[in-house]
Amino acid sequence: MRAYREANLNSSSFTFLEKSCRTLLRTSKQVFEHISAIKMSYVARKGPAVYSALSKWAYNMAGFNQYGLHRDDCLYENEDVKEAIRRLPEKLKDERNYRITRALHLSMTKTILPKEQWTKYEEDTKYLEPYLQEVERERDEKLKWESNK
Repeated sequence: MRAYREANLNSSSFTFLEKSCRTLLRTSKQVFEHISAIKMSYVARKGPAVYSALSKWAYNMAGFNQYGLHRDDCLYENEDVKEAIRRLPEKLKDERNYRITRALHLSMTKTILPKEQWTKYEEDTKYLEPYLQEVERERDEKLKWESNK
């Protein structure tokens, strides 16, 4: 209790905080149980509706959409990603380079795009995914082939 007094918190403040935390925990547990009990509707390509709402929240909190970037623009560029980028059609490659250049400029000037120009969760496509899956399949096939020699 001494630590709370030093932090200018009296016992009634501590009790209030403790009750608030317990209520919040109980409420979140009830919400989770309620969500688990619901028969979840399936949203195309994005999984269950609950996960889509959580994904949308996380997408907006990440902040890259404020610069007009897509998810695939922010991937760590390992060898597979570099090869997938190399295989992109010129139009997609140019669009990607424009988005990244614009984001770098906005970051240097410490500004973001107007809200109506942000990349929307529903409009963001994983344009690199098919190429990346193809590269990974080829790499796995190559490793399998080399291990059978």
